[in-house]
Amino acid sequence: MADITAAMVKDLREKSGAGMMDCKKALNETGGDTDAALDWLRTKGLAAAQKKSSRTAAEGLVGVAVAGTKGAVVEVNSETDFVAKNEQFQNFVRDVTQIALATGGDVDAIKAEKMPSGTTVEEVLTNNIATIGENQSIRRARQLSVENGAVVAYVHNQQAPGLGKIGVLVALESTAADDVLQGLGKQLAMHIAAAFPKALNENDLDEAEIERERAIATEKASESGKPADIIAKMVEGSIAKYRKEHALVSQLFVMDGKTKISDVVAKAGKDAGAEIVLKDYVRFQLGEGIEKEVSDFAAEVAAASGVPQG
Repeated sequence: MADITAAMVKDLREKSGAGMMDCKKALNETGGDTDAALDWLRTKGLAAAQKKSSRTAAEGLVGVAVAGTKGAVVEVNSETDFVAKNEQFQNFVRDVTQIALATGGDVDAIKAEKMPSGTTVEEVLTNNIATIGENQSIRRARQLSVENGAVVAYVHNQQAPGLGKIGVLVALESTAADDVLQGLGKQLAMHIAAAFPKALNENDLDEAEIERERAIATEKASESGKPADIIAKMVEGSIAKYRKEHALVSQLFVMDGKTKISDVVAKAGKDAGAEIVLKDYVRFQLGEGIEKEVSDFAAEVAAASGVPQG
């Protein structure tokens, strides 16, 4: 067997765009012949998959799953919404969500787990990229659990059972009856999907975002021409309002527009005769934060056919 060096692996990786371990395996399979290894990667669909990785994957599906007092949510991206309707892709997202439910929210750990077929998640993902013909990626995952109570899942814009554009989990710690927790959890999850809180409590909000808001509020207040002490109060008032509007427990319930979420939970607990604690939540919206590539399809077709524009 040829001695496979790091330099050989690096060279093949640069030529093929495939992963390091795949390049090493290809070189081992072909006795260190780089050209043959490149062909080996192509026959396995690995080089093609990596070539597609430069394209933006901002579509896809969010999957949710719950078992007992544990729940998981996963976002798997594709390049087009068309793929999200593909049964192969949907089944993959369901399987990955079940794996996240069992193992947790670490994406690298999820990729290393075995699928029902016996191959790893990463191997199946690579194969899907090659066979479906679009870049795909497991972008993120999260698991929630409680000791006593319920984790309630909700999917907004559901495209298939447990799959959609927005996935929400709500973790409620309580000894109240399950039907009470399920009903409350569903209402809270629908609120979260619509209101997009940024943190559970005001103290959990990102301080960097708070400082950005403070800078904006200061600039606006300064334009009023009021004295410095008044400006300071105006700024603090703006920050207090921002905290209340973006922390889940202090948001106004979308169902009535006047009751704080903390009061909704407290009343539900009082009615049930058992304290209910809103322990945590997670909200995944498909593609949030991903910069989508914008292309002029008509111009691309015209350019390819030699037709001048304008």
